[in-house]
Amino acid sequence: MSRLDKDVAIIGGGLVGSSAALALRRMGLSVVLLDKGFCGAQASGVNYGGVRRQGRPPEQIALSLRAHAIWPRLKDVIGIDGEFVRSGHLKLARTEAEMASLEAYAARVAGMGLDLELVGHDQLRERFPWIAGDIAGASLCPGDGHANPRLVSAAFAHAARRAGADVLEQTPVLHVEKAQEGFHLSAERGIDIRARFVINSAGAWAGRFADAFAEQVPLKTIYPSMIVTEPMGSFMSVNIGAEGGGIYARQVERGNCIVGGMRGEAIADVDFSRPTSAGAITIMSRAAALFPALRHAHAIRFWSGTEGETADRNPVIGFSRTTPNLIHAFGFSGAGFQIAPGVGEVLAELVRDGESRTPIQSFAIDRFTPAETDFRPGSVSEPTTRGTSK
Repeated sequence: MSRLDKDVAIIGGGLVGSSAALALRRMGLSVVLLDKGFCGAQASGVNYGGVRRQGRPPEQIALSLRAHAIWPRLKDVIGIDGEFVRSGHLKLARTEAEMASLEAYAARVAGMGLDLELVGHDQLRERFPWIAGDIAGASLCPGDGHANPRLVSAAFAHAARRAGADVLEQTPVLHVEKAQEGFHLSAERGIDIRARFVINSAGAWAGRFADAFAEQVPLKTIYPSMIVTEPMGSFMSVNIGAEGGGIYARQVERGNCIVGGMRGEAIADVDFSRPTSAGAITIMSRAAALFPALRHAHAIRFWSGTEGETADRNPVIGFSRTTPNLIHAFGFSGAGFQIAPGVGEVLAELVRDGESRTPIQSFAIDRFTPAETDFRPGSVSEPTTRGTSK
């Protein structure tokens, strides 16, 4: 049996857990990061890649702005730029009602630093002639953009390892419990861990760890699905979304277009999923209707990922209400890619300082589970599976 003694044990090696590990190491704290598959192989590494603040609930904006300052510095932080492009994010309104919704949102977040620009029907056709259809208008957030999640998520884990974190992949956590001084975790391969703090950033699988400490969260598993086309001539100048959902699209420097808006379905092993043929056809049909350049494009790859969605679609971020030194960070509901580097810094502050300079009160776990007056120890045991934690 291998024994590790650390300041912090992080369950789940997705972008949130990996960025937290890196931030903690830069504070001088000892860290072990565990993933039951490969770091960044689930939602963090297979998502759409949108790096947007626009459209987030107002309570997420401060956190989003914190992350917004990190993205242009990725090369300094993790050694690569992650193909980050500050292209702007254009959210389309297909009806007058959707345009009214965009106008109301712009008014609600005015002064929060998004610098939104409302674009009317005629101006939209003039500035973005490659968008077809009778679009009522749009909202442009010029500072937003997109990046490559497959590169970014893995790079944060690599950077954490280079900084001195123990990164243990293909190492499921089998048991975790509150000990007299901190926590005791046991993992596959006979690994025994003692840690002062535990961060539960296990993505779609985080609910079982929260449950173990009497903190039940209505966490649903979702499977966002994407398609990538063959390389094409450059035409899509901004990252595209739509009010009310149903379609999003971006084009990378190589010319490929990534489009999404539907969900896949679970396979026999519910840790994994696959796109559906009906969903793929629907996505491409919607994209072709909006973007004539895609009407004869070949789709070369389809995929989906596994993510956890909360009932109110806001994440859970912050201290446990039942167990000292347990911190949760999960339930990003398909919108965690942009804010994850900022979340990692917040988690590190919670460990070091007991609080964060970024407001996170809206994400407290006791909005689902009433606060307990006593701290109760818990434990979790799970069967070994092939899936990967976020």
